[in-house]
Amino acid sequence: MPEPEEIHVEPFPRGARSRTLGEQIGDRLIVAIAIGEYLPGVQLPPERELAESLGVGRVTVRAAIARLVDLGLLQKRRGRSGGTFVIGADAVRAEPEIVRVLETARAQLLDQYEAESWMHGAVAAAAAQRHTGSDRETLLIRLDEFRAAGSGPEAQAADERLHEAIANAAQSPALHDSLLTLERRIHIRAPLHPWGTEPTWQDMERRALRDHERLVGAILARDVAEAHEIGRLHARINIEHIEAAHFGTRTAADERSGA
Repeated sequence: MPEPEEIHVEPFPRGARSRTLGEQIGDRLIVAIAIGEYLPGVQLPPERELAESLGVGRVTVRAAIARLVDLGLLQKRRGRSGGTFVIGADAVRAEPEIVRVLETARAQLLDQYEAESWMHGAVAAAAAQRHTGSDRETLLIRLDEFRAAGSGPEAQAADERLHEAIANAAQSPALHDSLLTLERRIHIRAPLHPWGTEPTWQDMERRALRDHERLVGAILARDVAEAHEIGRLHARINIEHIEAAHFGTRTAADERSGA
């Protein structure tokens, strides 16, 4: 049976020609890998699950994945423990297609991340004003979990749980849903946050821990203004991820061309 007609809003500005839906989804996956939403070694969800999260059909997802395999960003493994695994962007940064995607997406991503930073500030401010005793306990537990997490995927997952606890402490489902809706416009794995490239993980995680400690401290002290500012500035790490990815691809491309 043929799949139903797909309706999809293109996430990034159009180039010189209209891009197919498979190309658009491929662009989103390229960005997700370049900024560390999907980290090296991570297995992609099954095609059906990924298609549902993106609001497209499996044929479209399959075409996008095949393109990224050809680019060297993904690897197909067969057998009982097989699947589609992320290789990462570092080895193929100079690939013209990756450079093009990040060039095209950069302006919209920067605007998106700026909006997200203000929304995170608002959520943190609400949490400072409205958190309960139970929220306090959960925030301290989640902060300890982030401190104890290993670098990379483990820290990324612990970060997600802490930010979910902050959103829950805001005691506003509407505000929580607004933030998640905004994040899902770009982030395939939202509310999981981008994590950059492997060489930068540990420095970024130490910085994130300092931010988290200050943020939770401000929330628990019910310092609304301080929580807002820390939450806003902390979320701007995403802006640094896209700028670093864009700079890295441009530099690699220039080096390859001898510019």
